[in-house]
Amino acid sequence: MNVNDTDDDLTTRTGFRFHVRHATPQDSALVAEFFKHVTPEDLRFRFLSGMKAVSHERLAEMTRIDEPHIVNFLALSPNETLLAVAMLATDEDDQRGEVALTIREDFKHQGISWEVLAHICRYAERHKIKSIESIESRENHSAIELERDMGFKALDYDDDPTLVLLRRELNTADVADAVRR
Repeated sequence: MNVNDTDDDLTTRTGFRFHVRHATPQDSALVAEFFKHVTPEDLRFRFLSGMKAVSHERLAEMTRIDEPHIVNFLALSPNETLLAVAMLATDEDDQRGEVALTIREDFKHQGISWEVLAHICRYAERHKIKSIESIESRENHSAIELERDMGFKALDYDDDPTLVLLRRELNTADVADAVRR
């Protein structure tokens, strides 16, 4: 996948403006600081584990740019506050992607998660990814509701009854037609 077309300026339904771009290794300290402003519950939902802090190794993974099937997105306010961190990882054929998104506690309920997820869906469509999935804890009602509102379908997660798989089929043909016009 190409990280050169990740950048965009977005505006939420509440009028909040922010910028999205791909993460770089130089962002490691910024991402580490971001996770100090994420609730323990949201940290558990993001990593589906009971970790108390994000390790240096995990931070390095979240800021890599040399992995061809993973793009890490950062959402930044006009004053460069990191608002959200998201990841899109695809299978070897770039046909199916998995998305994960975390937002800073003090910036929730402003539409940022909606806009970042919509941005990632558009990015995936441009790259002809056919579907996007998200694995959520069944307790993460707000993420499940957001994804369902955005057209994701909830499915049982066979390996773990405490999780739910949300999948959205993408319309890559419409994007390809629009690009040709």
